[in-house]
Order: sequence, then structure tokens, then C-alpha cells
Amino acid sequence: MIDKWKRKAKNLKREVYALYLAYQDRRVPWYAKAFSALVAGYAFSPIDLIPDFIPVLGYLDDLVLIPLGVTLAIRMIPPEVMKECRVKADQTIADGKPVNRVAGLIIIFIWIAVIAWMFQKLWPILKK
Repeated sequence: MIDKWKRKAKNLKREVYALYLAYQDRRVPWYAKAFSALVAGYAFSPIDLIPDFIPVLGYLDDLVLIPLGVTLAIRMIPPEVMKECRVKADQTIADGKPVNRVAGLIIIFIWIAVIAWMFQKLWPILKK
């Protein structure tokens, strides 16, 4: 059972890296590029939208959102492009996963905006 999960996780890592490579291919439609960049950027980001220390919800993005995003992105990309990208991903996966700092900054910005909004809404209540 554990070996099965390890294989799935390894395959998901390869698929995300293949999406990262497909995003750079000229044969991929713009909407598929945008969605693939979003999925790969989020998967490779060092920061999660929902932090892992939050019980249950923290791992929800890793277990549901990323696989769902990968599945949808793969359906938008031409099969021959994905096949080539998977081969390239297999060849380069041993070098380690890329880190998307831009996606990390976007997620940090989202958290800052949420905290600022909450503070703005709670400040009048706390002031009383």
C-alpha cells in the first residue's frame, strides 16, 4: 500500500514537471499555458495557499487541488507535447524540483491581503 502511494507521488511529481516544460512549448494553446503555469507554480512553490499546520485543510491542497489541477491541465495540452515533456521530465527529474519564487510571492501577497482585510474588518470591533 505504501509503495503504491510512493509511486503515485513520484508520478505526480513527474507530471507537474512535465507541465512546467509544456508551459514553455509553442505548440501549447495560451489558455493551457496559463493554467499549466499556475498549477506548476503552485506545486513547486515553497509556500502553500493553505499552510500544512492547519489540521486537515493544510493537506487538502496537496491531496486534492494539485492532482485535480494536473489532470485538468493535461487535458488542455496536445498529447504529443505531453509525451515529449514527460520524456524530458524523466531525464531531468533527478536534478531536483524547480522552485517558483514568483508563485511564492503571489501566495504571500494573497495572505497579506487576507490578513489586512481581516484586520480592517476587526479593527472597529476591537477598538470598542
